[in-house]
Amino acid sequence: MPALRLFGRKWLAASDDLVFPGLFEIAVRAIWLILIVIVYIRYYDYTWECTKGGEYVRTYILGMMSLLAVVIVVLIALVNRSSQGSITEVEKRRHVPPILLLKVFLIIPETVLNVFGTMWAFCGDVVVCQQEHFSKTVIEALAIFNWALFGLAVFGLALIFDPLGSKRYHEVQETPGGGESLRHRKVTSIWQRRFRWAFCWLRSDEHGNEAFRQVAALLSDLFRSTDLVPSDILAGCILLRVKQKRETREMRRIQMLADDEPKYTCDINRVFAVAPRWMNLENARHFLRLSIAAYGWPFVMYRHCVTGICRLLGEITCCACFRSKTNMVIDDNCCLCHLAGVKYISKIRQEDILFASFRNHVFELPFCVIADHKTSSIVIAIRGSISLRDIFTDLSAASDRFEVPGFPPDTMAHKGMVEGANYVAKRLKEVGIVDKALALYPEYDLILTGHSLGAGVACLLALKIRPKYPDLKVYAFATPAGLLSREAARLTESFIFTVGVGDDFVMRLGVDSIENLRTSIMQVLHASCLPKYRVVLNGCGYALFGVPTGDLETTWRDDVGTTSSGRSPLLESRTIQTIAAATEAGLLSRDISQRRFSRIRLFTAGRILHIVSRKKTKAERKAGTGGPSYEMRWAVAEEFMELKVMPRMLLDHLPENVYKTLDTILREQRDDVSEII
Repeated sequence: MPALRLFGRKWLAASDDLVFPGLFEIAVRAIWLILIVIVYIRYYDYTWECTKGGEYVRTYILGMMSLLAVVIVVLIALVNRSSQGSITEVEKRRHVPPILLLKVFLIIPETVLNVFGTMWAFCGDVVVCQQEHFSKTVIEALAIFNWALFGLAVFGLALIFDPLGSKRYHEVQETPGGGESLRHRKVTSIWQRRFRWAFCWLRSDEHGNEAFRQVAALLSDLFRSTDLVPSDILAGCILLRVKQKRETREMRRIQMLADDEPKYTCDINRVFAVAPRWMNLENARHFLRLSIAAYGWPFVMYRHCVTGICRLLGEITCCACFRSKTNMVIDDNCCLCHLAGVKYISKIRQEDILFASFRNHVFELPFCVIADHKTSSIVIAIRGSISLRDIFTDLSAASDRFEVPGFPPDTMAHKGMVEGANYVAKRLKEVGIVDKALALYPEYDLILTGHSLGAGVACLLALKIRPKYPDLKVYAFATPAGLLSREAARLTESFIFTVGVGDDFVMRLGVDSIENLRTSIMQVLHASCLPKYRVVLNGCGYALFGVPTGDLETTWRDDVGTTSSGRSPLLESRTIQTIAAATEAGLLSRDISQRRFSRIRLFTAGRILHIVSRKKTKAERKAGTGGPSYEMRWAVAEEFMELKVMPRMLLDHLPENVYKTLDTILREQRDDVSEII
């Protein structure tokens, strides 16, 4: 970074992004040059014996050898200059644009020569060589391969093409009707067109265009007024991993010196002594299974790729579409495969699945209503994200007013999940299934549950229907962070039980945390003393072997302050008149009033139980003994406002891993009790 300027426009690449592409091209062209040299040594003399067109073959071979040699020299210079300096030391790479320009212009003679070579090789009898030692097959192969190289070059340019690169919107003052506003509208429009083209099959959805608009606005706003390119984000995430591990090590050292009592504990009884009886891990594990069941047959196939079909066959209803229609199952396929998945995972009889809707559109989620006799509950299980439509529901993350009785009138919530909760509430009201179920089982409780997106929708749905069902409870798993305004989230702690595991990134995912991530990426890029190619290579090593202790200190510069102008070089250059409106301090501020997209900070709902892996003590490792695998504590929503780049950030979110964690804790607890007895 900053973005490379070439031909009077900006590209989605930086001057330090050319190391690996350059090395790849050097290797390919060097191999091809060696092969052409072999052809020259072996067959050049035979070209004099060609009855026709021998001079064309000699011109082509000598011309390609010369051009390849020149291109390789230019590429070596380009790689050398591109590898200089740290990510923000642009001055050390000032020679990259002219060298790259020379490299691009070399494509012209190469293309011209290849056009003639193609004509000579494939057009009639231009080249006639009768000798068995040489034929025009060689020149044909040379021409085809060079066109392949030309195609790769064009593909590379297409990848880094910036549709707004030729516009100088960043030089215009940011006013309500000024250039920055125009640029924002242009970027939003571009993202909307991309979504409509890539996901054209979503256009038929009622809310598809609204979701496209919301997500486009979010993406265009998040990196507005920055000059980051995609590779900067990759390098920034790698550097954040190093920074966060360094901070974690420092926190542990401080805690050891202060001899503070550990925050987490393995004593389950101690943790749940201050919680209502219904908040317990046994119930949580049971209702998590029902949440997973709402995923239907795709989850069975995901968990059992080879044997999944065999597992579902016993639950499938063949040719159900030709049988008498039922109002119990909506929008399933002809064999009721989704329902088969629900039955297989939940181990619940079909007659106890009172209602199931598998309609999946933007803002419209599948859900099931189950009579759970094991816990004497009527359970509404809402499915989490599993399709692209669900992803657009997740990413429609703007704050929307959410009015429910008994809550502050200014309550705000995640727009996509508000729409999802409205849809489920509307469906439940249309079929009246909850009232019928509670009338059939009057002594049963009403439970709402879900995982990920389903958890967020379940929480908001509970707020909507709680005035009618005041005793309902919610078991939410891996609930997204940007769900509900703070005061409303605090009021849900009495009836919502949220369970999160480890470094789950969704529990920290919200517009606010993404903006903080943007800020952190810019800061670590400025603080790093390593060139980008080293950062990327180190990242590959971190993924395989972890972050070595030495890198925690050697990655950073001694002087990590601002430049002489008081502004980070990661920010776009602006005119003097606009610096006051968008200084580095304003952009990097964590004050919510400085945000561009996230004006209202949203939090996780409910009382949050956070479970983490327990690190064994030296004595346990030396003795080879086990000990508890996990420890836990009650957390507050403010602790999940920062995204962490961790190895298990995705794995800890997966529902099967959350279930495995709860199951392991309960099994170890039973084993401990057995040993005592």
